[in-house]
Amino acid sequence: MNREQAMGNETKELIIFLDCGDTIIDEGTEIRDEQGTVIQGRVIPGADTMVKTLAERGYRLAIVADGTAQSFKNLLTMNGLYDYFEVLIYSEQIRVDKPNPRMFKAAMGAMELGEQDRGRIIMVGNNLSRDVKGANQVGMTSVHLNWTSRYPKTPADPLEQPDYTIGEPLELVELAERLNEELLANKLIRP
Repeated sequence: MNREQAMGNETKELIIFLDCGDTIIDEGTEIRDEQGTVIQGRVIPGADTMVKTLAERGYRLAIVADGTAQSFKNLLTMNGLYDYFEVLIYSEQIRVDKPNPRMFKAAMGAMELGEQDRGRIIMVGNNLSRDVKGANQVGMTSVHLNWTSRYPKTPADPLEQPDYTIGEPLELVELAERLNEELLANKLIRP
């Protein structure tokens, strides 16, 4: 099923940016070729269901990740997830790594989102210093997926403090539904 087929529901207010390594793909399972390109890796338990469920419910999804386009194409394609993403932004293309604001702004631009849309976007990732800090410094809602011990779990500064923390990928589905309902309620309240 591709994204168009999955979009049976109406598009949601909430827009979801996702990191890939240790957010969708378990970095501990990655196998690289001689050039360092990731050629194989397995999803974190529940991450594939999370992506598919969010897409099927009408959420617009983007990958915002540090690394090479070919690595992520390999990983997402082999795990049947590539077509669920509207936009895929990689540091290789943008020539900076997260938390540089250009990564997040590139995803916004590719999705034809403006400054007024920042409050509708959540960035979900495993890394406080890259994903959370990057989202916070550009005014997006930050969600820390705190499932691995590969990265620090304690914020080093206030910008690394996540708005929300989840322990496993499937928790994002319920959080997204709740945040989307809040956005819709706020939209109805405004004159």
